[in-house]
Amino acid sequence: MRERVCQTAILVVLATAAVAQDDGPSYTVFGTPGMLEMPTAESANPDDIAVTLSYGTTAGYRTTFTYQLTDRLSGSFRYGVFDQYGLPTAANPDPGTFETFDRSFDVQYRLTNENGYIPAIAVGLRDFLGTGRFSSEYIVASKSVGPDLVVSAGLGWGRMGQQNGFVNPLGLFSDAAKDRPVYQDREFSDDPDVGLGGQFSANQWFRGDAALFFGAEYQVTPDLSVKAEYSSINYPDDVYNPAVDYASPVNVGLSYRYSPGIELGASYMYGTEIGVRGTFILNPTTRPTASGLDPAPAPVRVRTQDQRAAATWDRARQPEPAVRQGLADLLAVEGIELVGLEITDRTARLRYENTRFRSEAQAMGRAARMMTQIIPPSVQTFIMEPVKAGVPMSQVSLPRAQIEAQENVIGGSDALLASAGFGQPGPAAGLETLPDPDPRFRWGLAPYLAVTVFDGSGPLNADVGLEALAEYQIGRNFIVSGRVQQSFLGRRKPLGFFDNPNDYANVRSDQAYFGRSGDPILAKLTAAYYTRVTPDIYGRVTVGYLEKMYGGISTEMLWAPAASRFALGAELDYVVMRDQDVGLGFAEYTTITNPTNGRKRRVETGDFDTVSGHLSAYYDVGRGFQAQVDVGRYLAGDYGATFALDREYENGWKVGAYFSLTDMPFDQFGEGSFDKGIRITIPYDYFIGTPTQKKTSTVLQSLARDGGARVQVDGRLYETVRSGQLNDLRDTWGRFWR
Repeated sequence: MRERVCQTAILVVLATAAVAQDDGPSYTVFGTPGMLEMPTAESANPDDIAVTLSYGTTAGYRTTFTYQLTDRLSGSFRYGVFDQYGLPTAANPDPGTFETFDRSFDVQYRLTNENGYIPAIAVGLRDFLGTGRFSSEYIVASKSVGPDLVVSAGLGWGRMGQQNGFVNPLGLFSDAAKDRPVYQDREFSDDPDVGLGGQFSANQWFRGDAALFFGAEYQVTPDLSVKAEYSSINYPDDVYNPAVDYASPVNVGLSYRYSPGIELGASYMYGTEIGVRGTFILNPTTRPTASGLDPAPAPVRVRTQDQRAAATWDRARQPEPAVRQGLADLLAVEGIELVGLEITDRTARLRYENTRFRSEAQAMGRAARMMTQIIPPSVQTFIMEPVKAGVPMSQVSLPRAQIEAQENVIGGSDALLASAGFGQPGPAAGLETLPDPDPRFRWGLAPYLAVTVFDGSGPLNADVGLEALAEYQIGRNFIVSGRVQQSFLGRRKPLGFFDNPNDYANVRSDQAYFGRSGDPILAKLTAAYYTRVTPDIYGRVTVGYLEKMYGGISTEMLWAPAASRFALGAELDYVVMRDQDVGLGFAEYTTITNPTNGRKRRVETGDFDTVSGHLSAYYDVGRGFQAQVDVGRYLAGDYGATFALDREYENGWKVGAYFSLTDMPFDQFGEGSFDKGIRITIPYDYFIGTPTQKKTSTVLQSLARDGGARVQVDGRLYETVRSGQLNDLRDTWGRFWR
């Protein structure tokens, strides 16, 4: 869902983003590394995230998100607003142009690196999963000539095969390559199988006429470069084509690197128009703030040789209640709550909950340091059991002698990790637990900024207002929380989403109408209960107003062994649609059909409720990559699966993509054909430099439709417990001594 997903951090990314390396390539008006509109074989630095905003007087606006997934592979998602030619009819032989909104995906893979006399070579697809208006395939080579000049040349198909095109050379191997199947727009065809966009048009790839393109970029100064290209794209004034004022294939321009993370460009395009561009580059592996703003941890207290030799614990000098309370006080300094403690002569088992640090490894390091201050010297092993939402996540055994020996040693983190033992948390029996906190009421009041991206009316819509948040903790694993918002913008028109073209309920396509009245809205009010059913199985029940559109009950079970890369989950939800004023009431709707155009809409006469559920598989691929597959029934009653792959960095950034395929036919889903998108999570501590568990997330979708839609529930189990399990602890273990 695209609304209420992005707060101030995403604007910081767009506006400042000055934390990229300064040796990357320049960008095109299409938001990819390249010349002016044609690509090169250059790649951005690994992990670079680039947001490009471009404008041409007739080419219109483009907003592009590009992510360098690996050293060789990159992907882009683009939203364009421009004029296109209309369809002539007998009644209107010259329909002129009309504004359209275009969404597209690109991918590029560098086949070879530049080496000596060998150029870098890349192959790519442009607009391979969109509406097809710029659908192209290409192969391009780039070569440095001295330190300041890069020349590129390539061969393009599709839109890149138009200017002075010739017979496809791949036709030597297959006659089918000589002809390219014609794409039609849904607006200009009654065929339900065309014009939907969002489908893999693989039967077009590298087929039809081909054309050459070439160009060069010269670095005048370290910050300023000039570009020129011969583009193989032209813009005929035919139906469905972008209405670009085109007179020449030669484009020229300038690129200025204002800072390592901000690149500005200006160009003269098509022999007719001026274009401008801004590219904002950020690399999640590079912080915009100083890296040492965390409060310094307490030093490890090293025992004397005689203390280490002690075989027993002198309980008269250190009574257990005093040790427990003293440790609780020390941990509170670090924002860590002592849940339970078991001490024997040789071991101390600490169960604790981290409320401050994003990294559980860092919280564990802080807790272990505090244990050295007060735990009796005869204890040789610290057993750490991190807790989240009242349930223990894992057990880590640390030799006390290694903690004392490795604190200030180069490679000490790795040495301590090698000596640690990992397993499932132990039983509650034996732990001297502190009582659950008295019901604690916490609240906050702050401005909010909610951004809706890529809806049907434009690339960006924003809402600003005041938000009140409250949480009432009945027990460690039983939490009531809510959120109320008041927009400063007053009553607003519905967002420009498209009408529902199908026979299914408007489970998401009506979201444009929710919370637009200008009155205070109850964005969320839930009671959530978490439990550990067996050593490997966790459970969750959440009841209430789950999100802006739905209220009901969500139940979940998760099998997640602490030391396993693999986890399995099951979720079952019963939800009822809420009133569009997003108050306490629930909607009463029925579906009717417009006799004029056949479109369906709902009017208020009957309750809308539904049951959805999924079986989920999670796998930690390694190197920060996490894969997830969800199979089941969605809100609209369609059945299918969602596939997702995310990359999480050690600093908490997460970038991923997903798509859902269900039994809802593409023509019933509407434009876009199936649900897909890119999702980003940014931790607050990346920007502010001080410890916090807060984060902000956004989902970039081409369109929000009814197929593949799920209810939004905070605190799903896998994301709740995995931060304290073996793989995540190992990935972030470098923060143990921070």
